[in-house]
Amino acid sequence: MACSLSNRLSYNKLLLLQRSRIKLHSERSLSSGNQNVKPIEKILIANRGEIACRVIQTARKLGIRSVAVYSEADKNSLHVSLADEAYHIGPPAASQSYLCQDKIMNVAKSSGAQAIHPGYGFLSENTEFAEMCSKEGVIFIGPPATAIRDMGIKSTSKHIMSAAGVPIIEGYHGEDQSASKLKQEAAKIGYPVMIKAVRGGGGKGMRIAMTEADFDSQLESAKTEGMKSFGDDVMLIEKFVETPRHVEVQVFGDHHDNYVYLFERDCSVQRRHQKIIEEAPAPGLSEEVRKSLGEAAVKAAKAVNYVGAGTVEFIMDKNQNFYFMEMNTRLQVEHPVTEMVTGTDLVEWQIKVASGEHLPQSQEELKLTGHAFEARIYAEDPNNAFMPGAGPLHHLTTPEASQNVRIDTGVRQGDEVSVHYDPMIAKLIVWSPDRSTALRSVRNALKDYHVIGLNTNIQFLMDLSKHSQFEAGNVHTDFITQHSEELFPNRILSSASICQAAVALVLKDRETAKLTYQNTLDPFSPFLLCASARINNQAKRRIHLKDGENDVNVMVQCNSDNSFDVTIGNQEHHVTAELTNDGSRTSIRCNIDGVISSSNIVIQKDALHIFTTDGKHELTFPMPKYMKATKGAAGADDAVAPMPGVIEKVTVQPGAEVQQGDPLVTMIAMKMEYVIRAPKAGIIEKVFYKVGDTVSKGTALVHFKEDKTSSEPDNDSD
Repeated sequence: MACSLSNRLSYNKLLLLQRSRIKLHSERSLSSGNQNVKPIEKILIANRGEIACRVIQTARKLGIRSVAVYSEADKNSLHVSLADEAYHIGPPAASQSYLCQDKIMNVAKSSGAQAIHPGYGFLSENTEFAEMCSKEGVIFIGPPATAIRDMGIKSTSKHIMSAAGVPIIEGYHGEDQSASKLKQEAAKIGYPVMIKAVRGGGGKGMRIAMTEADFDSQLESAKTEGMKSFGDDVMLIEKFVETPRHVEVQVFGDHHDNYVYLFERDCSVQRRHQKIIEEAPAPGLSEEVRKSLGEAAVKAAKAVNYVGAGTVEFIMDKNQNFYFMEMNTRLQVEHPVTEMVTGTDLVEWQIKVASGEHLPQSQEELKLTGHAFEARIYAEDPNNAFMPGAGPLHHLTTPEASQNVRIDTGVRQGDEVSVHYDPMIAKLIVWSPDRSTALRSVRNALKDYHVIGLNTNIQFLMDLSKHSQFEAGNVHTDFITQHSEELFPNRILSSASICQAAVALVLKDRETAKLTYQNTLDPFSPFLLCASARINNQAKRRIHLKDGENDVNVMVQCNSDNSFDVTIGNQEHHVTAELTNDGSRTSIRCNIDGVISSSNIVIQKDALHIFTTDGKHELTFPMPKYMKATKGAAGADDAVAPMPGVIEKVTVQPGAEVQQGDPLVTMIAMKMEYVIRAPKAGIIEKVFYKVGDTVSKGTALVHFKEDKTSSEPDNDSD
């Protein structure tokens, strides 16, 4: 929705006006004789990473002291350094730290915290923990345990919503869980159908049966995953809406029976049934549908006597008919887009409501202003089925934050994305007066988000934001699958980028040489002109790089006028260039055959990273042959780690004979389990790691005996 400027208020002035309304409303509630307000002076955040930092930020704004908890893996993390106090609660595994209710409650009591904010994930939707807080007299900054329980079981929530008059999708939520009954109900509903674990979440325990022939196998798969993930294999069956939109509504309730909706977000574009980019408001909705969505969400909240922040999620078909899907009884990851378009601080709302205050604003006072996007930046490999990753953030620079560009993160340069937790690095949130401008702003900000040390989805987000159908707002949950060819293009490194990379290497070497000679008796040595310089000859340098599996061979001639002649294959380019450094970024500005362009450059160890307007390219320096035979360097047919993780189980021993596809090693990473299987039939020669070891992506786990009959001569010549 476009921002109206008819009242001649800038967006910043509008925010100030809305905040003054919040303050006025709060003062009004206090002066009206509300004696049940329990002031909160200290909050324990039972979480980590980005959301812990987010809560600390608002607590500090309100003059509330913050208490952090941390596992051994997080002892040097950002949220620990930001909090007023921090307490160690156990080993890295969440089951021994962040999920330990007794440990967290003990910290709350010993630190004198009056309230606990659970963030999202971990204990945020744990009924038992909410009940423990109530019993111990500690304020749980979330809904009542009864609301968590009612909305946590999908079959129960469907019955409650139906009774409350909230539209629900046709389905079966009955007690008879026999395979024959479930299949019979699926036939009544009509294929395709969705098979979902009643306690499911995050896409786990969920399968789609497109036809009756698919049903049995998909049911068995869903039941197995449901039991493994949630300890429950009870299923529900519902009609599958093809190419649906995922639209959700932010709701809030207080202890005084006041309820509001803060409009909707569109979270349709997903991978692995998990969100990757969100926006508010949802594109293309009429005001009538927007109002109907909001009112339905408030009905849902009232039906369970909801208190605090909640999100009611709907499935929407192509005709904008919507149906209740589930209610998340916590703050959502994507709440910042709602804050940007409503001028609110939802964590502040949570704290005030939990203390007993009235809602800061009424429904009539809430207004939509402009458009916002949130792009989730993950450590993952989009080109490998979005496989999650982990590892060190060797280099991290971000777009400049402003009132319209916000970065919510829990990491800094030098930190590590841990294999033990969710691989999200940050959330990039952008606001503009209208959707098209906001989308351009997202692309521009992503261009300036530079990460080195692990794979990220930044390039994918850039390609997604440029897609014509996404620009048009034609989004749905199958968007990535439907447009995969355009979203995963074959990238060709341009001649301009190769020139920039090669000349940058020469200029960086020249800078190093200058530093070396600064303390010599001859600081004007001709050897400073260019690496590999020769007296009475134009200095030339042959540079060999790798672009993935492709060789990049470049010849750079350094001229006496400080220009360069760069030869790539049969093409020669005349280049002038300069390097600049602003403290966080090194940039190269080149004039290549009369065309001027700029890129950011980072050179680390065996790689040169070049960040252009089209995205990031990585050029590596070939590894010497003697380094290829060490432990962890994978051979062509070895079993390798597809991502960083912890070894949970080793199934084979040296000397074992295996067939292709046999399980070798089981890994745990980012709360997911992966079985590494034999890439071929053969005999195991070495198993490099044991249970409990942490390994990096691409590390050889199991080595096969060499097949002498198929070995080839080594043609490397170093």
